[in-house]
Amino acid sequence: MSITSRYREAWEGFWREASDEPGAVFWDAEPALTASLHLALFEPHMTAVGLPVVDLGCGNGTQTRFLADRFPRVLGVDISAAALDHARRADPAGQVDFRQLDVVEKSEAQQLHAEIGDVNIYMRGVLHQCEPDDRQPLLDGMATLLGERGRAFLVELSERARPVLMELLQGPAGPPPKLAPVFAHGLAPAEVVDDVVEGYVEAAGLRIIDADDLPLASTEFTPDGTRIELPARWLVLGR
Repeated sequence: MSITSRYREAWEGFWREASDEPGAVFWDAEPALTASLHLALFEPHMTAVGLPVVDLGCGNGTQTRFLADRFPRVLGVDISAAALDHARRADPAGQVDFRQLDVVEKSEAQQLHAEIGDVNIYMRGVLHQCEPDDRQPLLDGMATLLGERGRAFLVELSERARPVLMELLQGPAGPPPKLAPVFAHGLAPAEVVDDVVEGYVEAAGLRIIDADDLPLASTEFTPDGTRIELPARWLVLGR
């Protein structure tokens, strides 16, 4: 199977309208608040030396470029051609190899694995946005890319983020400007119940090696100047 067409079209629409301005996208916080913190948690679990790193669902590539400064080979992949256009414009030196990839499509995951072998995966905020029918195939595709030696680091909004988002959307001042387009394009954050994730992982032939809570920083602020952070959880997966 491949990514649900509605989901793909929603992301194309979102990224076509998104600005290239740094921080214009709600979740596109600077790496010091995101990938840098995550990498400190992930690197101790990277037991196979020298594997390529795949930023799965890389969007406009902000975190991918950070990773490319720290690993010999980094590949940014996304289902959205419009997102990758943003990513390439922000990387004029061509530091990162950006590619359109539907990891839910088994043959595409197999083809990439055949090309570059086992990889480590960084994935931030993808599973909780997926259509229900895409979630298990997404984990299955990740397992294909990991092979026997790779490890994956996932950061996902927890179910506790949903009421926080709803409160932001329905606040007296109206939805935060950077959050409104997410819902306007039919994207639905924080849709995964925490307890089901373990089932997806197990069915994909993987295991949870480490996990904990860590809020996900956004680029949006409340009227009093406080940065909006959403309840989230990180997991390290492997064989």
